[in-house]
Amino acid sequence: MNSILIKNAQIVNKGTIKNLDVLIQGEFIAEIAKNIKEYPSNTLVIDAKNKYLIPGVIDDQVHFREPGLTHKANIETESRAAVAGGITSFIEMPNTNPQATTQELLEDKFNIASQNSYANYSFMFGGTNDNLEELLKTDSKNVAAIKLFLGSSTGNMLVDNEEVLERIFSSTNMLIAVHCEDEATIKKNLDKQKSIYGDDIPIKLHPTIRSEKACYISSKKAIELAKRTGARLHVFHLSTAKETELFTNKIPLEEKKITAEVCVHHLWFDENDYDEKGTLIKWNPAIKTKKDKEGLWKALLDDRLDVIATDHAPHTLEEKNQVYTKAPSGGPLVQHALLAMFEAVKNSKITIEKMIEKMCHNPAILFKIEKRGFVKKGFFADLVLVDPNKSQVVTKENILYKCGWSPFEGTEFGTTITHTFVNGNLIYNQGVFNDNIKGKRLKFNR
Repeated sequence: MNSILIKNAQIVNKGTIKNLDVLIQGEFIAEIAKNIKEYPSNTLVIDAKNKYLIPGVIDDQVHFREPGLTHKANIETESRAAVAGGITSFIEMPNTNPQATTQELLEDKFNIASQNSYANYSFMFGGTNDNLEELLKTDSKNVAAIKLFLGSSTGNMLVDNEEVLERIFSSTNMLIAVHCEDEATIKKNLDKQKSIYGDDIPIKLHPTIRSEKACYISSKKAIELAKRTGARLHVFHLSTAKETELFTNKIPLEEKKITAEVCVHHLWFDENDYDEKGTLIKWNPAIKTKKDKEGLWKALLDDRLDVIATDHAPHTLEEKNQVYTKAPSGGPLVQHALLAMFEAVKNSKITIEKMIEKMCHNPAILFKIEKRGFVKKGFFADLVLVDPNKSQVVTKENILYKCGWSPFEGTEFGTTITHTFVNGNLIYNQGVFNDNIKGKRLKFNR
């Protein structure tokens, strides 16, 4: 049995920081104590003095592009980048090619991940205007959620039939995750700018096109529908301060029927960064104003927003460097999201305890993931060691994404991830990967 002892770590867990040892045996955390002295003779001992030990990050929204879009990324390359970034579990979206809108196509993705993923994994089933019968076959214990695009869809995944939406929300007891932007508002705004600029619209107008109004209308409508039907709703990637008014911090997360997420790029960048970064920070929903960014931070800290995720969505540089209307939205983030949030800790934007709550504990609670998200005896040993005093600069040479670029290129982070453990296996060790170990399919307590 695999046995690893992590000594002298500053364990960040459930709102506390404690100096303790952790003994891993097999896939699980076997013991947590002040000074563990008894352990098997073949145990690997790691001295974690002056390092933080945190639960592995659970990223509830990624696009790893497999199958069908593997010139941009694939499950193997992006999960490898993820574990280097301290993400030990991910939940991937259905808008691949083909789209995961049947149970058979969904299982195809699980099969790929079982062979290639460095991290633990689950996938969302994609709802459309005409697949309700197939959607209702989804197994809530084995699949993370239902994903609905209420805006910014690919293929036929825009769910814009009001009657169908009502039926989906009324018929499933699974968590429904939604992308909320009002297509009619966006189209009107886009047509106006195209009449002035043609296809070469200045990127700084992206948040004018994909506006606050478009986001608010759609989020408000989804929340009203969830309240009316009693559905379990999770709203992805909020980008405006105004939307945060729709959510509450008056009840514990475990009791919330309506939850929300914010992404790292909406907490890091604002409209002032478009001049330097251009289409590299073109996301849907758009990065908006400094006031919006401040509003998102406020709602995150007061618990109206529950989760920090990445919406990792890589494209090639050739694709991104096109004119506005042709440059796709999205960018790679899994390798650098945790580092960016540690930078926010260093800058006193958030405490490390609150960051771990939003990136590790809350996704596990919100999705009811079995035995993950905490440093706890009997839980899977998904753990990350972080050196808060070792800096690094993001360069082309150390980027692991298949697309080969990052919106953080040139950024110096004051923190380094040194070790990542997935199911008790040391899968990333100071730049070296164990390529023989694969992650596991996430299970859900539902």
